[in-house]
Amino acid sequence: METPLTPLEFMRRARRLYPHREAVVDGDRRLTYAAFFARCDRWSAALRQLGIRQGDRVAYIAPNTHSHLVAYYAVPQLGAVLVPINYRLIADDFAYILNHSGARIVCVHPEYCAMVDGIRAQIPGVEQFVCLEGEAPRGWLDYESLIAAAPEAFTPPAISEHDLLTINYTSGTTSRPKGVMITHRNAYMNTVGTLIHLHMTPADRYLWTLPMFHANGWTYVWTVTAVGATHVCLRRVEPPRVFATIADEAVTMLCAAPTILIGLANCPAEVRGRVRPGVQVVTAGAPPAAATIERIEGEFGWEVTQVYGLTETAPFITICEPLPEHAALSAEDRAIQKARTGVEMVTSGELIVMDDEGNEVPHDGETMGEIAVRGNVVMEGYYNDPEATAKAFAGGWFHTGDAAVVHPDGYAEIRDRLKDVIISGGENISSIEVEGVLLRHPAVQEVAIVGLPDEKWGETPHAFVVLKPGKEATEAELRQFTRDRLAHFKAPHTVRFVGELPKTATGKIQKFVLRGGRAAIARQ
Repeated sequence: METPLTPLEFMRRARRLYPHREAVVDGDRRLTYAAFFARCDRWSAALRQLGIRQGDRVAYIAPNTHSHLVAYYAVPQLGAVLVPINYRLIADDFAYILNHSGARIVCVHPEYCAMVDGIRAQIPGVEQFVCLEGEAPRGWLDYESLIAAAPEAFTPPAISEHDLLTINYTSGTTSRPKGVMITHRNAYMNTVGTLIHLHMTPADRYLWTLPMFHANGWTYVWTVTAVGATHVCLRRVEPPRVFATIADEAVTMLCAAPTILIGLANCPAEVRGRVRPGVQVVTAGAPPAAATIERIEGEFGWEVTQVYGLTETAPFITICEPLPEHAALSAEDRAIQKARTGVEMVTSGELIVMDDEGNEVPHDGETMGEIAVRGNVVMEGYYNDPEATAKAFAGGWFHTGDAAVVHPDGYAEIRDRLKDVIISGGENISSIEVEGVLLRHPAVQEVAIVGLPDEKWGETPHAFVVLKPGKEATEAELRQFTRDRLAHFKAPHTVRFVGELPKTATGKIQKFVLRGGRAAIARQ
């Protein structure tokens, strides 16, 4: 009587219970669950006609569209493995991922077809190229024509919960991207845990501000469907468009990295118009600043919840779960609490913060160690990379590379990536802590703190600051602002004003890029 733990179970349930409810909004296109799943079935049948069998890889390069969402059902129910690719990568990265994953078919939004055409000679293993919208270029198959010609009926093969569901590639900021193997069980357990802690109902309308390719949209590609809620697709995440879509589509929930929240918080009032209150916001990808949370909740009337995880953990491990006593805190102190990493989700497994010897650090809010986890959501391993897999799983734990402390109440708090902790004169400096202070300055929109070489101290903190439009600040002013609120050795030694910060497609600041100019900055 056991049922395999797979997100396809959510598809079965929604097909039965919510056939007439609105499933997907993508511009002018609106699909009920019955119509959406009919397209999923026909695309599964079409892929089968193209020769795709269980275990084969099907890659996608696309923004948040209905056809991209179809892939998270049509490919897995065929027993094949989905490979969602970051569409903001360069052509050479596309070639590497397609070759490394062994993809037999690549499905591409027309905006990226020319880039893929330019690397065809480098990807001999790709047998078919599918254009997902509009008129297919020469040498490409037309997605809509394939669906129209496919049989309506589709009989799926037997699926095991331990089968591979997706291979998701990491950002590869310091080396080639690694292929994270996520099983059906991993994704199912993450989805269930999400729904336990971040409740949704059929009345919810979820806005796709998070890229679907990013850790399978934090599994919201399945979470929304599980409760019969509505997916509202957004192809470009621009603050005016976000606010307009929230209002027009009565959006109730969205996910966003902190950098996206900063952009929304600083969108001029005359541009954003009247803000629809009551939106539930889930943020992850980097620790959000308390100042950002305070502003989003205070000015917009939205509710922000931080979760934490990695692509390798399917992705959620913790949630900063509110406790009754937090309601009595001031808005500022409550935002500080909400900016913590939080506690284990019910279904995710174990989390500890360990020292260099593998011992759990004391829960004193001061002693830093590395977050290590084990449990239901942890990946199968890195595809075709046993050495990296063995290193990541040393000692029977998955090592995240995130430096954190644990407070007496049991809530973990990330202080940095291990590689970003600044060690100055023997003292550890959390770049996140310094960034959080500077983000409270009224002129600062975004900031990144990096450690740069120093002859006396080994390394010292330096700030890269983006000012809000129309605002001014001086280097001396921002340094003093920090010194007034933190130990003086934590204050940035220099402040460089920049027009924008380098980021990944998922909104993470690329500090290695900023450190790349360290020689010139250190000479200032």
